[in-house]
Amino acid sequence: MTRSIHQPVYALALMAATMPAQEPAPEQPPGPLTLEAAVDLSARHFPAVQASSAEVSAAESGIALAKTAYLPRADMHLGVNRATRNNVFGLIFPNGIIPGISGPVQEESVLTSGFGSSAGVLLSYEPFDLGLRRANVRAAEAAKTRAQAGRAMTEYEVSLKTADSYLRVVASRRAVRAAEANVERLQVFHDSVRALVQNDLRPGADLSRVQAELARSRSDLIRVQQDEQLALASLAEWLGFAGVTVEIDPAGLLGDPPMVDLPERSVDGHPVAAVEQAEIASREARIEAIKKEWRPRFLAQSALYGRGTGARLDGSFQGSAHGLVPAEGNWAVGFNMNFDLLDYKRNRAELQVEAHHLERDRARQAAVTQALRGDVTRARIAVQSARAIAENTPVELEAAEALETQAQARYKAGLGTVVEVAEAQRLLRQAEVDDSLASLGIWRALFGLAAAQGELDELLTAASR
Repeated sequence: MTRSIHQPVYALALMAATMPAQEPAPEQPPGPLTLEAAVDLSARHFPAVQASSAEVSAAESGIALAKTAYLPRADMHLGVNRATRNNVFGLIFPNGIIPGISGPVQEESVLTSGFGSSAGVLLSYEPFDLGLRRANVRAAEAAKTRAQAGRAMTEYEVSLKTADSYLRVVASRRAVRAAEANVERLQVFHDSVRALVQNDLRPGADLSRVQAELARSRSDLIRVQQDEQLALASLAEWLGFAGVTVEIDPAGLLGDPPMVDLPERSVDGHPVAAVEQAEIASREARIEAIKKEWRPRFLAQSALYGRGTGARLDGSFQGSAHGLVPAEGNWAVGFNMNFDLLDYKRNRAELQVEAHHLERDRARQAAVTQALRGDVTRARIAVQSARAIAENTPVELEAAEALETQAQARYKAGLGTVVEVAEAQRLLRQAEVDDSLASLGIWRALFGLAAAQGELDELLTAASR
């Protein structure tokens, strides 16, 4: 009976242990968000930025760790044992397996044992190190600078992705409005053609063609609405609120983009270039530290210790609890110098490895600089092209509107076909999309230029006014 009662309990416990924990509901981001506010939120909230901030904190702790080498070292020991007292004359190399025995050699071996104890404190300090500790601290500081550059680059990359997702949302919404206008226009035309067909003024094929065009326009609307939802989902993810609905306020993006090009900036200040420079500085600091590793080690030491033993000099044992407590104390002060002469080859080989890595890092920096300069050139060309397109789209739109009006008039007068009207309306829809996205294309090109130069703040402020 007991077993039958416990079985359901065990089953419930197993289910509770194996079921995944319910995830907490995601927070709701503040809104509506301007582009600048969205980028700022992603820079504070996106997990990758938080991870890079943790790397900076770890590097700061690494500096504190490197500075602990300036502190003296105090080693304390306490040991108790029970052992035999058979000692032999002769030498063995130092090892970590065979315990050492002090005292004279005995003529006979016995299996009797006694207690032994030891306790002591050894204080060691390295008064001078020929610059090694300072070099290690500088290497740790260079590692922090590299971590900070990595965090800045992560924030830069997240900001770019956020801005791009934001602009995609704005572009998809404009495409949705153009698609909605096209559906409404086709619906009006459909109703007009249906009235003509019902009055036997036009063939039924015309109505079928318009119905097909209307259905196609509705499908196009569904697709652009899907694109809008996908763009919003992507934006929420880059904000660090995946799965949450995000509200945006395009603000300045709805107006005319700035007509002046962004000022020239050196690519040396670009976050990607800064990471490469920090990597080189860190490598150079590491090389300086390695150069100082092959050197003598000087130690000023002071010891206070005591020993106790139950073994007598003649080989006998006092028995009982003798030796459990250190009975004889000593102190000592001294100065030691240790120097591994044969470590020179290892040190030189390690320096050569780091030197080759430094050569690679410098070549990589040169390649990054070249790529960034190329990006800036291409981005400026894109800005010029986007502005030229924006100047041309009003002409395209005006011509498409006139064509659509004329096609409608020709059809109603019986001089044109429904195919001409459908083609004119497709051209008008494309012209409306092109014109509505033209100014946004300039914004996107300007952001591409700002991204290539590594400075987004000025443009973000302008786009959020």
